[in-house]
Amino acid sequence: MSATTPKNNGETEAHLRLKRLALISAQRNGYSACVMEVLLPRCRYRADVAAYRPTRPSYSCSGHKIDNGTTAVFECKQCLVDLRRDNGCSATTLRRLEKVHQRREVLERNLRVHHPTLRVHDSLFAEFDAHNFEAINHRGYKQVIRQTHALQNRLFDCTNFETLIRYRCANLFFLVLLEEVFRESEVPIGWGALVESGRALELVRKPAWHDVAREHNLLLLQRIAIAGTRTVNRQIGITFDMVGSSSQK
Repeated sequence: MSATTPKNNGETEAHLRLKRLALISAQRNGYSACVMEVLLPRCRYRADVAAYRPTRPSYSCSGHKIDNGTTAVFECKQCLVDLRRDNGCSATTLRRLEKVHQRREVLERNLRVHHPTLRVHDSLFAEFDAHNFEAINHRGYKQVIRQTHALQNRLFDCTNFETLIRYRCANLFFLVLLEEVFRESEVPIGWGALVESGRALELVRKPAWHDVAREHNLLLLQRIAIAGTRTVNRQIGITFDMVGSSSQK
């Protein structure tokens, strides 16, 4: 079977291999709590790998011990299409969407003048009547509509990398890539890049540090622990009925 052929669960061998390498790399770098497929707090995004590294505790002025720890998120991408789908920039997309919207307004204004029969009399006041612009199959107008839909979909569904940083989901973010997929220019701002090299990962770009509130790091650690417990339960055959309703959801 090809490494890029999906298995029964929809995941390819290449993607699973990258996640395994990410787990190994994280633990080698002191992240003692790691798990695959965990739902991140604050943004409801499921990370391929999330990890927590405890740090030497400091002390507050009142003498209480404080351990913020370090959290990291690893996203594995086995092809450029998958990488680019999540690497949209909302500011750039919004500017392009605004230009397309302006073009649409100009077209609709002209079409109202040259094709008055397009008016749909569905309002008590003529100035509020809608127009069926699709009826004349205008090529330019159809293109503008397609561009609008594409940009709106990109704005709402294709900015995952940017969203994770904006919501401060972790301190560090890493892309885990096949060697043939890596392009320096396509690594999102603020993210590090780990590239498969033999049977290990090579750090080819360092990530930026993002300050995260202590409670948010602890919440991610809690989710890592819960996901890890569920994995162990599945492996040794412990079911929900055995542990009862008091188990974590």
